[in-house]
Amino acid sequence: MATKIRLARGGSKKRPFYAIVVCDSRMPRDGRFLEKIGTYNPLLAKDSEDRVKLDLERAQAWLDKGAQPTDRVIRFLEAAGARTKVARNNPNKGTPGKKAQERAKERAEKAAAPAEE
Repeated sequence: MATKIRLARGGSKKRPFYAIVVCDSRMPRDGRFLEKIGTYNPLLAKDSEDRVKLDLERAQAWLDKGAQPTDRVIRFLEAAGARTKVARNNPNKGTPGKKAQERAKERAEKAAAPAEE
């Protein structure tokens, strides 16, 4: 059985609250889980100690058994010091889209036209 450590959403509409759970990878996001090992409340301030509560001993035990954490849970584990921080590189994230590039090109051409005259 492939297990994952991931977030299960709770809370009401536009008021998210997540449980950090260990579950079978075939289960739905908010479905059956094996163990709840923490909580995540994104509405709290980033420096609040109640924003992420995680039982590191249980998380490490599941990682030792082969559970695969999701990207967000990896970040929580890195912040808690349970995992070494990995440098991420997404060079395409900061580049503007096609339309924005076309508009910038048009602006540059308009700015260059009066300068030539």
